Amino acid sequence: MSQEANPFESLQEQIDDAAAYLDVRGDVIERLKNPERVLETNLSVEMDDGDIGVFRAYRSQFNGDRGPYKGGIRYHPGVTRDEVKALSGWMVYKCAVVDIPYGGGKGGIVIDPSDYSETELERVSRAFAKELRPLIGEDRDIPAPDVNTGQREMNWIKDTYETLENTTAPGVITGKALSNGGSEGRVEATGRSTMLTAREAFDYLDRDIEGATVAVQGYGNAGSVAAKLIEDLGATVVAVSDSSGAVYNPDGIDARDVKQFKNETGSVSGYRDTEALTNDELLTLDVDLLVPAALENAIDGELAREVQADMIVEAANGPLTPEADEVLTGRDVHVLPDILANAGGVTVSYFEWVQNRQRFYWTEERVNDELERIIVDAFDNLVEAYETHDLPNFRTAAYVVAIRRVVDAYDSSGNWP
Repeated sequence: MSQEANPFESLQEQIDDAAAYLDVRGDVIERLKNPERVLETNLSVEMDDGDIGVFRAYRSQFNGDRGPYKGGIRYHPGVTRDEVKALSGWMVYKCAVVDIPYGGGKGGIVIDPSDYSETELERVSRAFAKELRPLIGEDRDIPAPDVNTGQREMNWIKDTYETLENTTAPGVITGKALSNGGSEGRVEATGRSTMLTAREAFDYLDRDIEGATVAVQGYGNAGSVAAKLIEDLGATVVAVSDSSGAVYNPDGIDARDVKQFKNETGSVSGYRDTEALTNDELLTLDVDLLVPAALENAIDGELAREVQADMIVEAANGPLTPEADEVLTGRDVHVLPDILANAGGVTVSYFEWVQNRQRFYWTEERVNDELERIIVDAFDNLVEAYETHDLPNFRTAAYVVAIRRVVDAYDSSGNWP
């Protein structure tokens, strides 16, 4: 696994690659490669023992040409300024490729949640919400869950904002619990869009997903949901992994049962009737479909030369470095990019925001139907760009579609100093 590739530089390289196929001025492209603003703050929070903990935190607002900034908040010891900038940029183009009216934002706190109590995490979350208060709002910037955050943290942030503003504003944040204004279908949304993208890609490439072998790197929410839904299409999940390592059975692993095992034991390691592998060994298995669903930079150029999968569908953000993309394109490995494949999360977050604004809530069936329509339409638009412009890969096609939409919004609005 590569830890050296700078994710922000990777994003900028991806934008440059797509811009080469577009008639857009260089100064406009340069504008689209950098965030509009980045908040960097230190949170001073009292711990349970009375000591003061200090936590570095960030919020990047990358581009708002198409609507309010939108993006998650992650709690992870590896959070950096450049990572948050990159993730906020990927959100811009993710929202554009599925054509929902948002810009891109992202936030993070440098913290390992497992080292702190629930009360300490609540105080950290509320301290961050206080810092975010001037920046966020239903029509400004709408955070959501990300790595190591979920409904609990979103509820805390919403409550802090509403208390300080003396208002009710459920649309200020998404990914909330249903009782706090959340949406049906939100928990499974990222994994569901990964499944839909894989299904459409297999169909486009005239391949049968029934009986296809699948390896999933990362077995949190996105990876486990994608695994079970792809399994429901008739595919065979043969390997899964988490931070503890990977497990493999060429005859198949029950995607739901291994998730239950992880819930009970804390990891997938030791699951019955499996062979233990490293994460890198999982990434190089000879399978029909590989789903990277962990963190960015999972596959670098060196590892990409050993990848044997015929297709990669990115459930994680930025799991391939640009060098890996180049290697895999040269080897005719089809990569369905993150800004389409994992866009289900932000799409259903958009549905949640719409429901919050209307104070009218949808059924899970409607949420899933609307999500499927948007992902299928986005895939069709990607394929049209891929074929029309004779592009080298699906990632470039996705960025061509997305950049064109952002540029159109910018051009039609003009530039006011």
